[in-house]
Formats: sequence, C-alpha cells, structure tokens
Amino acid sequence: MTQPLDPGAPAVAPGLRHRTPRSGTWRTAPGDLLVRLRLGRPEDAPWVRPAFLALLLAALAVNLWTLGESGYANSFYSAAVQAGGESWKAFFFGSSDAANSITVDKPPAALWPMALSVRLFGLGSWQILVPEALMGVGTIAVLYAAVRRHFSAAAGLLAAGVLALTPVAALMFRFNNPDALLALLMTVSVYCVLRALEGARTRWLVWAGVAMGFAFLTKTLQAFLILPPLALVYAVCAPTSLRRRAGQLGAAALALVVGGGWWVAIVELWPADSRPYIGGSQNNSFLELTFGYNGLGRINGEEAGSVGGGGRGGGETGLGRMFSDSVGGQISWLLPAALFLFVVGLVLTRRAGRTDAARAAFLLWGGALLMTAGVFSFMAGIFHEYYTVALAPYIAALVGMGVTMLWQERAGLLSSAALGVTVAGTSVWAFVLLGRTPDYLPWLRWAVLVGGLIAGPGLTGLGRIGRDGRLRTLAPRLTVGAVALAVAASLAAPLAYTFTTVNAPHTGSIVTAGPAVARGGGGGGMRMQGAAAQAEAARAGGTQRDGALGGGAQQGAARAGGQTRGGNRGGLLDGPAVPSELIATLRKDAGDYTWVAATIGSQIAASNQLAAEEPVMSIGGFNGSDPSPTLAQFKQYVADGEIHYFLAGPEEALKGGVEAALAGSRGGGPGGENSTELLTWVDATFKKVTVNGTTLYDLTAQK
Repeated sequence: MTQPLDPGAPAVAPGLRHRTPRSGTWRTAPGDLLVRLRLGRPEDAPWVRPAFLALLLAALAVNLWTLGESGYANSFYSAAVQAGGESWKAFFFGSSDAANSITVDKPPAALWPMALSVRLFGLGSWQILVPEALMGVGTIAVLYAAVRRHFSAAAGLLAAGVLALTPVAALMFRFNNPDALLALLMTVSVYCVLRALEGARTRWLVWAGVAMGFAFLTKTLQAFLILPPLALVYAVCAPTSLRRRAGQLGAAALALVVGGGWWVAIVELWPADSRPYIGGSQNNSFLELTFGYNGLGRINGEEAGSVGGGGRGGGETGLGRMFSDSVGGQISWLLPAALFLFVVGLVLTRRAGRTDAARAAFLLWGGALLMTAGVFSFMAGIFHEYYTVALAPYIAALVGMGVTMLWQERAGLLSSAALGVTVAGTSVWAFVLLGRTPDYLPWLRWAVLVGGLIAGPGLTGLGRIGRDGRLRTLAPRLTVGAVALAVAASLAAPLAYTFTTVNAPHTGSIVTAGPAVARGGGGGGMRMQGAAAQAEAARAGGTQRDGALGGGAQQGAARAGGQTRGGNRGGLLDGPAVPSELIATLRKDAGDYTWVAATIGSQIAASNQLAAEEPVMSIGGFNGSDPSPTLAQFKQYVADGEIHYFLAGPEEALKGGVEAALAGSRGGGPGGENSTELLTWVDATFKKVTVNGTTLYDLTAQK
C-alpha cells in the first residue's frame, strides 16, 4: 500500500502503485543542485535523466527551427517590444511606441522578457522570439516535474512529449503573443499547488498565488480560469485542519493580489496625463480594460470598442467547439483520451483517502482542463484558435498520468481494456481530424487508423499473455511491439502537424497550426486556416513577413531598395509591407519630432515603426476605436510640431473618401467616430504626399 500523506488517513486501494513522496524528502542542498540537474534523483533509473535532457534538447531544437523566418511575427507586440527596448517608461507600461502615446491592449508582463532581450542583444526576429521558445521548453520541464513527482519518470516523460507534439503549442512557443508565458505560469501554478498538497505547505501555496498574479499581468482574467478548481482541490484534499486550510488559501489569495495588483495600483494611481493611454479601454482605465474588453466582454460578447465578437475565428459556441473544423487540429488530438483518462483516474482512486496525492493530481489537472475548455467553448466574444494552447499542459498531464497508471494495472482486465480503448479511440479521432485535410499526407490517415485498431486490442491482451505459460516467453517482444505501435498510432498525426507548423513562417495577429483546413466563413464563403495557408499568403504578398532589423533579410532588402511590394497596405489583423522609399521619408529629420508619423490602428503603426525604427503614434489603438488621442489633443500635438506625417494608407483607398481609407483599420465604438473626424480634419487642412503608392499628409505644411 502507498503511505498516506497524513497519519490516520486511509491508504490507497491495494494494487494502485503511484508515487506519493512524503513531506521533507527529496530536499537538495544548494551545493548538490548542479549534480542533481545532471544526474537526476538517486532513485531514478540510469536512463531517466538522459531521456529527459534529450527531450528538452529536442523541444528546443523544434522551437528554434527556422525561427527567424517569421520575422517580427505579430508586429503589434514586436513594436511594443521595440519601444520597451528604448524607453523604460514604455517598458513598464507596455507602450506601443517609445514616445508613450498608447499601450497595447494587454498588461505588459509578456513583453518584458522580449524587451530585455532586445535591450541586451539588439532588435531582431531572433531576439524577440527566442525568449518565447525558451518559455516553451520551460513549460515542458515544469510539466515533467509536476507529473513525475506523484507518478513516475515514464509518466512525466510521456506528458512532456505529448505537450511538445501538440501543434498549437509548437505554434505559440515560437510566436510573440502572450500565450507562451501564460501557459508556463499556469503550469507553474499547478505544480506549486501539488507541492503544497504534499504536506500542507503554506510556502508552496503562496508561490502558486504569486505565479497566478503574474499570469494576470500576462493575459488578465484568463489567468483565473483555473483558480476555482485549484482552490477547491486544496480546500478539500490538503492534509491539515480545515481552519489551517482556510488560512493558507487566504495567504495565497493575498499573494495573488500582491503579485498582480502592484502594477495595477501604480497604473491606476499614476496621473493619466503623464502616462500612455490604456489601449483597449474607452475610459483610459486598466480596470475597465480588465473587466470589459479583456474580461466579461469576452464571455458575453459585449466588448466595447471591439470589431465584433460572436466567437470570430473559432467556430460556433457550444460543446463541440474544441472539436470543430477550425479548432480540432490545433488541440484536440488527445483531448478525448484526456477526458476519458480523467474519469478512469478518478475511478481507480475512488477508495483512496481524502488526502491521496494521485487523486488530487487528477482533480487538479482535470479540473483545470474542464474549466478552461468550458469557458472557451461557450464564450460569445472574440475567440481565436491559438487560445487553446492553454489546454495543452492539462491534456498532456492527464494522458501521462492516466496511461502509466493503466499500464501498471494492466494485469486487470478492466485496466487493460481501458488502455486499449484509449489507443484505439485516439487513432479513430485522428482519422477523423486528418479527413478534414484530405490532400495532406493521405496515407497517414489510414496508417494511423490501422495501427491504432491493431495496437488497442493488442494492449488489452497483454495481461492474458503474461498469465499464459505457453506465451510467456513471447510476452516481452509482444509488449514492445504493441507499445511502439500504440505510441506511433497516437502521436504520428500531431507529430506531422507539428512539423508542418515549424516549417512555415507565421505572421499577423491570428495564426494557426498545421496544414490548411477549409471551413465555413462569413457570408457563406470559405477561408483557409493553417500554416500552409499562411505560408502561401506570404509568398503571394498577402501576409507581411517583417525581417529582423539589424540582420533580417527582408528589411535588408528594403533598405537596399529591394522591397518590391508597393503600397503601405495592411489592416486590422496584419501590418503592411513598408517600401524602402517610405522608410527613408519617415527617417528624414526624425530627430526633430516626437513621432515621425501617426496613423489609425496599431498594426499599420507597428509595421512602419519597426521598419523606420522611430516612434509612430497609433491612433485609436489596436482596433482604431479607442478615443485616443481626441481631435483636440491631436491638433495640439500638430501645433506643437510633435508629429511629422499622417499615414492615410493606399492612395486608391483615399480616392474613395475618408470612410474608404479607414476601412479595415478601425472598429466600432466612440473612438471610431473620433478617427473619422481626425482624418477628415487632416484631409481638409494639410498637403498630401504620395510615396510608392502610400498616401501621407505633411503635418508641417498646410494647404
């Protein structure tokens, strides 16, 4: 029997052999830390540490593969990183430009590692994206540590491998949206709660609160989706008195408030006229941004200043969203298996005591998965496929724990049958998902199906083979064969999607993993999603691939006059290519102005700012719908000589009038009307200049 965590607690049901470390064991002296990192735990088999290190190196290699081809990836965030690399004030607030006109529509924690990298190594694609790759490897390492602690090294390695081969994880661990840091901090939070449960350790529960506080500073209220299951599991399962549990949870809540609230308090108390406008808000308030556009608005679809909700980009709301055409290939390859193994884990631990570590682990990871997937499935506001990277660690943990637990109990008919069902069911679901991309490796679909339908029954029969004296000598070979076939059938499809993902560049605000998937779009049309579609768009000139300034091939070509794509195009979700002639125009006399230009919408502003390496004011923030600056404020900036040019966009768009020029670069809300009034005033007051198809107004020269 496994020893309980507290005296007097009932032991685990006989036959269930999972790890339950006792409080106080496994502590390492500081001088032994390097030895521990190199050799692993003394009780580990010799193969464990080499296998773990090899997995981390492989994950790092995958994350770094052709990383620079994505250029600045999401130029919206890259521009803020550039600004933070030049101005500590912009660094602190997360400003879109070094002159601090407006912030991005998120808190700045995800920008800080990238901005520090830029400060140390200069501006470029690798400098921005390598921190994201390292966060991905860190998430894999923390997940391994969390799972193996209460189960086995094999369970930890399986969980880590599943996470590394999740297509949307491979995508976001190579991209500069906030989601890589969020996934890392969420995994750290669960790990800390698991450590706290071992001996009712207040210190570890407080660390969980700190991690969740910083997760709030990464992506606001999304960080709190797993808070209810984590708090509830600790309140029920911690091996101490109810009064002490309540006090510990109170201390963790205080740590959470301090961990995330210090920055919020400074921003809210800072005089509004001496800090940047809070992007994404309508009243220059981070609290409004938190509970509105980035909070309840994402749930009910009432996002003030947004371009529209309704789950745009993520399919219809409902229980089937995580399995839909657009989302399924990103995250759901092992989602059915994880849900099934969650139930199996609870069944196998049903006779365990209240404080049983294995059951608590299933409840933590499973609760986090159900809570996050449930909110994603029914949120009526903006939802994008890449959000689902938040589910990847939870799915991977449940698969690692559940499969190894069933393997330990495979002598029992029900356990071996459940193991076989898991493998066969996973291969059938992979067959369905691959059927949505019929031209993508068509042989793989059938290979996965046949392999899974053979391996599943084979695993079910292993227990019988071990008991049959006539077949016992064949058992080792049959076991190796069945396990190898099961792993291949379960992971081959997401592995292929992952390789496709890392072999394609990804740019813009909305990115997806894997090959292109045809799906229904607005107005009954079809649109393509996936790495292959984005790569094709890049080749066709439909997706900008910003080069790394100071070494990027494309920007180097632009500076040398090799940029051939005319026009300063782009829009709400992707920045434009910037011609070399326009770069030279913006840089001329740049030192005489606070902003070399102003334009409506952050994507266009970001691309021009990254190309010119000079501040460009984003009017209205990301959607162009924030009321900043007001027309009166903008007029004062112009009167004071702080802005040189106004970028209006393609010349042909402006010929259609002010509304045509604004189309695609702003959303609804009060700020949208403000943008219209502002451009109308500029058009009526200042001389127009055309540079390589791009319309500018010289704000120093009136008509």
